[in-house]
Amino acid sequence: MNRKYIVELSAEEKCELVNYCKKGMVNVRKYKRAAILLKADRCRYTTDQICEAVQVSSSTVFRVKRQFVEDGLEAALNEGARSGAMRKTSAKDEVTLIATACSEPPTGHCRWTLALLGERLITLTDLDSISYETVRRRLKENALKPWQKKMWCVATMDAEYIARMEHVLELYAEPADELNPIINFDEAMKQLVDDTRPVQPMKKGQVKRLDYEYKRVGVANLFVFFDRHRGWRHVKATQRKTKVDFAHCMKDLVDEHYPHANKIRVVLDNLSTHTEGALYKAFSPQEARRILNKIEFHYTPKHASWLNMVEIEIGNMNKQCLDRRIASMEELKTELTAWEWRRNKEGASINWMFNVDSAREKLERAYGALN
Repeated sequence: MNRKYIVELSAEEKCELVNYCKKGMVNVRKYKRAAILLKADRCRYTTDQICEAVQVSSSTVFRVKRQFVEDGLEAALNEGARSGAMRKTSAKDEVTLIATACSEPPTGHCRWTLALLGERLITLTDLDSISYETVRRRLKENALKPWQKKMWCVATMDAEYIARMEHVLELYAEPADELNPIINFDEAMKQLVDDTRPVQPMKKGQVKRLDYEYKRVGVANLFVFFDRHRGWRHVKATQRKTKVDFAHCMKDLVDEHYPHANKIRVVLDNLSTHTEGALYKAFSPQEARRILNKIEFHYTPKHASWLNMVEIEIGNMNKQCLDRRIASMEELKTELTAWEWRRNKEGASINWMFNVDSAREKLERAYGALN
């Protein structure tokens, strides 16, 4: 029966099929049809040989050859849409599902699950049963993911917010200047915890094992500095984060890290300790004024931590160094020093691409509401 349809590929068609089969990521069904046509070309292989080589049935080989002879290469490679099974939910059922998924979950649950949605849909509709897969498909069709949530850190964008945002973005756009560096500054926290039982190290065929119970030792505060242009960072671990601690960080910045700078532009948030008065609380008026004469504070808008580059570096620090149990302040300082040295040696920096022009384009609605 298969002999009735003889496949004769032109040079162009053969080249197209060979090139498609050489691709890495391809549609499996289309790949098999291409392989069938290549082997069936001018009866080089029998139907049984093609079936064995491509792992298909003889009826599939027959259909592909028939489609090529009757409709051409494109029709043979691309199968038409399948009718599929009858849809198990009506339009009314789907509207109910969407409305339910967008509502608050039941008491005692933090989010909707496929099981909860299926149970609620059976209660609210005439459906006798519904599978998790059907619920998942309907949610996917409507781009709904009730088990996910997205953190949003942009507050009401009034004139004050936009003015400060553009000020910081213009500062980031300035070229590197060794005598007037731009330093991002912020705090982070690390809980110090210790194991209650000895850790069992990893060995062949067994992962590292540690007891889920732990002992809380204390909390450490981390002052983090990041140079916008130089790819330099420094982490100072302290017991507290008072105004006096902040003032000593600014003194370190002026006297130890950038003693030859004319003016250090510090980008920081609006925390109550981040003030000029903090230096007068920690030092004599003469010393406080000496330090402040070399520092220039640039505040991000309120509720806009995303504008501070050091937040990105804090995320890197947490992921690369602090994502584990650390029991003491001494161990914490040792680990942070090693991480800091390696990152500074690499000169790892941040490719900041958000500027004033992109802000005015992406936040067009907020800008339009100003006037």
